[in-house]
Amino acid sequence: MKLVTKFLLSSMLVAVCAGASAQDKVLNLYSARHYPTDEALYSDFTKATGIKINRVDADDAGILARLKAEGAASPADVILLVDAARLWRAEVDGLFLPIKSKVLEEAIPVNLRATPFDNGGTSWFGLSTRARVVVFDKLKYNKADFDSYEKLADPKFKGQLCIRSGSHPYNLSLFGSMYEHLGPQKIEAWLKGLVDNMARTPKGGDTDQIKAVAAGEYGVAVTNTYYLARLMRSSNQADKAVTEKIGVVFPNQSSWGTHLNIAGGAVAKHAKNPESAVKFLEYLASPSAQNHFANGNNEWPAAKGVSIDNPALKAMSGGSFKSELVPISAVGMNQVKVQQMLDRVGFK
Repeated sequence: MKLVTKFLLSSMLVAVCAGASAQDKVLNLYSARHYPTDEALYSDFTKATGIKINRVDADDAGILARLKAEGAASPADVILLVDAARLWRAEVDGLFLPIKSKVLEEAIPVNLRATPFDNGGTSWFGLSTRARVVVFDKLKYNKADFDSYEKLADPKFKGQLCIRSGSHPYNLSLFGSMYEHLGPQKIEAWLKGLVDNMARTPKGGDTDQIKAVAAGEYGVAVTNTYYLARLMRSSNQADKAVTEKIGVVFPNQSSWGTHLNIAGGAVAKHAKNPESAVKFLEYLASPSAQNHFANGNNEWPAAKGVSIDNPALKAMSGGSFKSELVPISAVGMNQVKVQQMLDRVGFK
């Protein structure tokens, strides 16, 4: 946290009590979440509080660029991003206003939120998670072949791996986590092994990787769980046929657990309605909102003790799985070093 504290954000700490009233009836939201199912969340919040949400949609990078360009004139109150590295980057760049919220601190595990400042303020909180899992061709392999991320680099799988770009945030998050587990020498060797095993130059999104494995074109791929869950819950028979041809593994269940990336929220540095902003984040950490993330967009809850009834998530995980406990902030910090390694090993 020493790097972040240099921005003197601690002097801007906002203390919010749980019963703060909503005197400000408008909340300006900059969101990288482009999921139609989230509309119900916003509507329910407005019904419960009387606070109207004005939303600006963009991707993570676009939102951060806009916040920097707008500076103190920014109308943004709440920021929602969908990647650990971008949350960490925004924190380091001084774009968030550290807050104190007993509700959020009790609901969100320590590893899924920013490291607190010396005065107790926290700049961002994870609100939902996505597990990064392995899918494989059931005609060629079984779960034991890929029960750890490390095995993806085994030379016996040469020419079998399809994966999206190494520079994509989902992969950078996984690689930042692996750096924490393996250390600098071992992870660079592992990344080189992934490159050696690639069946083709990285391209497409996670759904493309899943479908390529199901078609028998390649043997194994890596995907976020909510892409797979969408196919499993689809009414399209072609999508269902895809899921019947592949197996899924939650890696490293016998060691540190499966990697999680997050979608998270923060209060904008120059928020005009900070109390309402915190109230909104607290609402998103509530059991009802957490269940909506799970059922509406096939994400895992970030809050403690929230059970889900999403049939696809239950089916692929067997009801539960061991997730890693690496702090998301550490994952973000590692990604600069990982990107340099990707360049060295030729991971496009």
